[in-house]
Formats: sequence, structure tokens, C-alpha cells
Amino acid sequence: MMERVDRKITIERKTAETDIFIELNVDGRGQAEVSTGVGFLDHMLTLFAVHGFFDLRIRARGDVEVDDHHTVEDVGICLGQALAKALGDRSGICRYGHAYVPMDETLVRVCVDISNRPFLHYRASTPDQKVGRFDTALAKEFMRALALHGGLTLHIDLLHGENSHHIIEAVFKALARTLALATAIRADLQGQLSSKGLL
Repeated sequence: MMERVDRKITIERKTAETDIFIELNVDGRGQAEVSTGVGFLDHMLTLFAVHGFFDLRIRARGDVEVDDHHTVEDVGICLGQALAKALGDRSGICRYGHAYVPMDETLVRVCVDISNRPFLHYRASTPDQKVGRFDTALAKEFMRALALHGGLTLHIDLLHGENSHHIIEAVFKALARTLALATAIRADLQGQLSSKGLL
């Protein structure tokens, strides 16, 4: 039987454009404390924590006077790094996960393989360029950074939907449920879940 390990990680990243602190507990209770300077992203990351049962603390400052791009992308980078570091060599995890999440008229499917082979398939376009002040194209940029730095093969598909807020919210909720399944520990699994013996 696999010994339980602490999967609580802190990541810090400082650049000329952003200053980011993230604390992630994969085995949390869905508690979130998020302040990025991008209100809509704060909302999405709070939902991510709650619906994935992750404890998540994020403090970020970025050059939002330019636009939100650097902050959103760099938070995605740091969250991906935190996830990868927390999972270590990925021993004992279920590895795969998928979820369908409805939100009113919207239905989104997210599938993941925590494979250490980064890839993003993203087909969840929104009819609007903005949700409030948030540039909706940044949702894909966030997911790309997360997949690349988290070592995730990540497939995101909008099956149907019309409201841009609902679409992005369903994407983040489905991502949370998917990662909750994929990061879960199987007590009867020794090492990595791979016929090759290595991810």
C-alpha cells in the first residue's frame, strides 16, 4: 500500500511584468483565497478550488494597466508548476479524469491525462470578446500555460452553449472535477500508472 504524502506546494514567480505567489493543497477541502487583480479570473479560480476540493491561495500583481494577459498567463504557469511539483513523479495517482459540466444552456466536457506530455486541445469559443472587462481569449491562454507547465494532456470541448460567462465558468468547473479525479490516489497502485513503467 502506498504511503500518504503531503501534496501541499508553494510556488513564487517574479518577472518584470508579474509577481505571483501560489499555495496549492491538492488534498484540500475547497478553500480559496484568490487575489490576482483580475476580477473574473479570481472568480474562476475560486470556482476551480471549490469544485476540485483543492485549497488554493493566490496573490498576484501584474501590469494590468497594459492588459490582463501577462497576469492570466503567468498565474496559469504557476498553477501548472504547483500541480506538477505537488504530484512529484505521479506515483499512485489515477492519472486520467474527465467531467461533463452543465451550466444552464451550456455543456462542457474536459478530459485530462496527467501524462508529462503537454498538449492542449481547446474548442470552447465564446460569442463575446469580453465578459465584463475580461478578454475571453485569455481563458485559452490560461489553459495552455496550465497544460504546458503541469505536464497535462488536456482536451476541452464546448458541446453547446451561448452565454460567454457560462461557457468559461463551465470550463473551469469541469477542469476542477477532472483534475480531482485524475489526481486522486489509488491505495492499491504501486508506482506510476503506465504499462511502460514510466511517465
